Amino acid sequence: MTTSSAVVLTGAPLTVAEVVAVARDGAPVRIAASALEAIAASRAVVDALAGDPVPHYGISTGFGALARRHIPPTRRADLQRSLLRSHAAGSGPEVEREVVRALQLLRLATMATGRTGVRPVTATTYAAMLDAGITPVVHEYGSLGCSGDLAPLAHIALAATGEGPVHDADGVARPAAEALAAAGLAPLVLAEKEGLALINGTDGMLGMLCLALHDLGTLLTTADVAAAMSVEALLGSDAAFAADLVALRPHPGQATAATNLRRLVAGSPVMASHRTVAEDGTPACTRVQDAYSLRCAPQVHGAARDTVDHARTVAERELAAAIDNPVVTVDGRVESNGNFHGAPVAYVLDFLAIAVADVASMSERRTDRFLDAARSEGLPPFLADDPGVDSGLMIAQYTAAGLVTELKRLAAPASVDSIPSSAMQEDHVSMGWHAARKLRRGLDGLTRVLAIEVMAAARALDLRAAGGLPPAAGTEAVRRLVREHVAGPGPDRHLAPEIEAVVGLVRSGAVVAAAADAVGPLA
Repeated sequence: MTTSSAVVLTGAPLTVAEVVAVARDGAPVRIAASALEAIAASRAVVDALAGDPVPHYGISTGFGALARRHIPPTRRADLQRSLLRSHAAGSGPEVEREVVRALQLLRLATMATGRTGVRPVTATTYAAMLDAGITPVVHEYGSLGCSGDLAPLAHIALAATGEGPVHDADGVARPAAEALAAAGLAPLVLAEKEGLALINGTDGMLGMLCLALHDLGTLLTTADVAAAMSVEALLGSDAAFAADLVALRPHPGQATAATNLRRLVAGSPVMASHRTVAEDGTPACTRVQDAYSLRCAPQVHGAARDTVDHARTVAERELAAAIDNPVVTVDGRVESNGNFHGAPVAYVLDFLAIAVADVASMSERRTDRFLDAARSEGLPPFLADDPGVDSGLMIAQYTAAGLVTELKRLAAPASVDSIPSSAMQEDHVSMGWHAARKLRRGLDGLTRVLAIEVMAAARALDLRAAGGLPPAAGTEAVRRLVREHVAGPGPDRHLAPEIEAVVGLVRSGAVVAAAADAVGPLA
């Protein structure tokens, strides 16, 4: 895990970049003194109410459908422990380390607002676990995205008390108590309200949204790079990407995508060939427009960008939130509320899954055009070396098509579903966790579809160059990058390792970096 500069929690909103830095890159976490003071102040409010004979939800009562039972002081430590044990009820495969770290960080960030009523030691223990690389085991299933991501957060909180399994900084599975001791940390013994404060939040779905926004920034620029390579290698035109034409429909994402495409194919002999004139003054090229998957790339990629911008706005609002139930208000009240409902986050997670599926669908259509001799403008069938003996990239397109089919299924919204729970107390839930989980699978699928297009386009550019039409500087830089990892045209080879190699180049951002090195920064 690579570390970077510390992320300081002040009670102010975190940024998406800070979430990624801690979750993925292992940046250390610090809690500002002012935040610790705010935490202590709200804890004093809870302590005062703990002795009140009047019941207060989450402090001296049961939870959910059991909220009407008053719990005597002698049983409240048992109440907190029982809450975590019973709610740590996840099942299925373990979720990724970066997702768990995002969960830990975002719950800690809410504590730092001073609105949850936890003790300072609870917050500092969470920070210390993050810095020590102690990652509780959290399972795929267990959250309905309402009353917070209850089960995932309960697994984390339970580990902080010394129970349940974790992975240490080296990824080794260990009992929580053992890992805490090795890090010099004492297990938490929770006081009134703390168990509830540690599990009431949209932190899982929000953390996955932040990671997705970061990854989509690279993937949508990669989609522009892949499209530029395809437009050029299929002898398409950049005329439809002209700034004045794009400005007639003033969507900002469309303008960004078109600008990228123009820069990537600038200086291309293919583009120049469409503007040549014969000796008699007639155009040498009679093509007037390209297929939609080429000509409309700015419109589709741009719409996806605008969707990301909307999702980022929602994420930033959620990062500014202090989500708990009950919550300690600024003026010292402890009030029940519904801010834990995940609908705002769930909606944009589903929206992004739609955009991911559509960008991938267009990419696959461009790949397919390379392989069809009737539409590839003179390229050999399936880009094969000896068609008939060789199948070329025929089955790579099958793989892309299968991925797109899966992405279309994953685009079906989770947030329109709801299964009542907790004896009908929680009778409408967001399913935001599920929306986030399927978006993560969708991002992996988009990465693979774009990689297959880049691989096909690189081979086609090689064939065009052999015929006397070299690529533009931007597309040539990517073709060279691919050739550093995958051999050029020739007889059939084992294709799966080559696909995985290009998948790695897309996922790491190397494809975008290579293009940007040649033409300047891409948006």
